[in-house]
Amino acid sequence: MKLAKSLKLLDIFCILAYNISKEYNELEGSDFVELAKITSKGQITLPISIRRVLNLKDGDKVAFIEKDGNYIVVNPVSLAIDKVRDAFKGEAERLGLETEEDVVKMIKEYREERKRK
Repeated sequence: MKLAKSLKLLDIFCILAYNISKEYNELEGSDFVELAKITSKGQITLPISIRRVLNLKDGDKVAFIEKDGNYIVVNPVSLAIDKVRDAFKGEAERLGLETEEDVVKMIKEYREERKRK
């Protein structure tokens, strides 16, 4: 009987949390809010809408980033690509590369140079 009452309280809490998150969503202008239940093993199932947005497949990993006391779930592959893009920002201009053909030409020249060594 205690377990049944606890589950009902948990369900009520989840409904309240969902309603609060919906209100927060409307106030903060977020695109959407989703909820996930944590199992006794500490696991969660990410809702399909979030998996689609993050382009996650079976076996993929996610990263949790803390920002201003809140946690953001991100696809670590996308995060790595963003970091690489940021690291190379301005390099094309510095090297005088204006088109994709310029990049291909530079790569071919580099490969030919390596072959000679």
